[in-house]
Amino acid sequence: MSATSRPPIDPRLLRRSPSARRYVVITSAMGVVTAAAVVVGAVAIAAILSELVTDPSSQSLDAQAAHLGMVAAAFVVRVVATMGHDRYAHRASAAVIAELRGAALEALTDPARTSPRDLQRRRGDLMTVLTRGLEGLGPYLTSFVPSLVLSVTVTPAVIVVMAFTDLTSAVIVVVTLPLIPVFMVLIGLMTRERTRARLNAMNRQVAQLLDLVAGIPTLRALHRADEPVDRVGALGQANRRSTMGALRIAFLSGAVLELLATLCVAVVAVGIGLRLVYGEMSLNAGILALILAPEVYLPLRSVGTQFHNSEAGRTAADDVLAILDPPVGHVHPPVGHVHPLVGHVHPPVGHLQASSAQPTGSSAQLTPLSAQSMSATARSTGVEFVNLGIVDRDGWAPRGLTARCEPGVITVITGENGTGKSTTLQAIAGLIRPDEGAVLIGDTPVTGPSVGDIAWLAEPPVVVPGTVLDNLMLFDADRSAIDTAARAIGFDTVVRELRDGVDTLIGTGGVGISAGQRQRLALTRVLASPARLLLLDEPTAHLDDASEARVIDALRARAAAGDTVIVVSHRPAVLASAGHIIEMGAVHV
Repeated sequence: MSATSRPPIDPRLLRRSPSARRYVVITSAMGVVTAAAVVVGAVAIAAILSELVTDPSSQSLDAQAAHLGMVAAAFVVRVVATMGHDRYAHRASAAVIAELRGAALEALTDPARTSPRDLQRRRGDLMTVLTRGLEGLGPYLTSFVPSLVLSVTVTPAVIVVMAFTDLTSAVIVVVTLPLIPVFMVLIGLMTRERTRARLNAMNRQVAQLLDLVAGIPTLRALHRADEPVDRVGALGQANRRSTMGALRIAFLSGAVLELLATLCVAVVAVGIGLRLVYGEMSLNAGILALILAPEVYLPLRSVGTQFHNSEAGRTAADDVLAILDPPVGHVHPPVGHVHPLVGHVHPPVGHLQASSAQPTGSSAQLTPLSAQSMSATARSTGVEFVNLGIVDRDGWAPRGLTARCEPGVITVITGENGTGKSTTLQAIAGLIRPDEGAVLIGDTPVTGPSVGDIAWLAEPPVVVPGTVLDNLMLFDADRSAIDTAARAIGFDTVVRELRDGVDTLIGTGGVGISAGQRQRLALTRVLASPARLLLLDEPTAHLDDASEARVIDALRARAAAGDTVIVVSHRPAVLASAGHIIEMGAVHV
């Protein structure tokens, strides 16, 4: 949905949020009640004023008791409806924001809907949208939507009453009323661009701050912690300029709309005055039309005033709804027909160049791999890449990858940075769906996240908040296997050096332990896992030569036990331990 054609209330918002649907229904009911109160109050006030002028016998409280009661009742109903709705509106807006945020987080943390690569690339923008950006939806729901509902309930009702009372005034209102929406559209188009620029400036600032916070230990170690100050200051100034620019337009446009509405009411008032002077209409009709005229324009004036307050929230909501309902063509295509290799021989030891040629063989429709079938499949056969291709913003990496990783040996994937080595591991785990070809375990393509029999070491290692033991138990390993793996790579020594041993608390990303300790923790977790398919991305990073040798021996032991071990690395010692080497080629643009 384009930014210039989106409706005032996005149907996707109503579809995704039950609280939003209830809120719109209640707001519409409040609009009907308010319209009735406006008309009843105006009729009663017009009757009082006209009778006080034209009928001396009605110039007493007793004579006007009924009319005064109607005015009081209309006033009380309008105030109670407004106050009650305002209280409900704030609770409803909080519920809608929570529902959208929860749904977006569910979509972003589901590898089948959002790949880890996309999540990493967009983390700064997403953090802004899901926090400060989405909070801006509150003014839209509490102010803009009620004003919009009043404009389609109160305004038509008042025009109808005016038409029965004074057709000439009703015609003037109908002719001048469209001027306000026209000016709102023109002003809104300009404001929308300023609002998007402001949100983009905020996104850049948040992304820069995230990178800065993540790199503070490194900057301090290199005595360069003061260097980013100027850059952060420049981003803050850009955010300030964009915000002030949007506010200037908001104030100026609000003044324009107020002036326009005032002139429209003045035109109606002048016409009523002239006709009263020449005796062409009754005093009651003139007063009623004059009271109702401002009520016709008031909802639209409120919409124009609240439009700018709500635009940031609407823009953020568009981004969230785009996450929940991606545009057509955005989703990766499903894995279709692939061509299994026939008669392709792999040497037990040696160098295997990743092929980009189309494999031969008859076409066959393969059954997608399920989590239940993963265990038996991985234990009996290896992993095969069939013309694998995955596209990123920089091009295809990899593309045309055809190779096989056999169980019982260490397969090392190597190559230059950006050639798709880590992406290939993510494709094996089912976290990224191929844009071309397939990843096969046995003769079955992987089409979604694979759980149960895969242990994955990412780069950098994944460390969750909690204790060291909590992180070691992520792959459901038993304590004896953890102890054995820890001794094999020297992590037992690290645990003894920690203050509380395996009960030591660590933060997000491993805050509280060093990079080398995080690497050993993640390696212990993978090697202790009962999984028969091990995926390791730079397993010996941050380790010294002696520790690297112990890790390689542990990987050899797992391979000798019949496991499938696939490693991404460029370190000579790891390459020397490989039974197969897959060398990735250049990025295809």
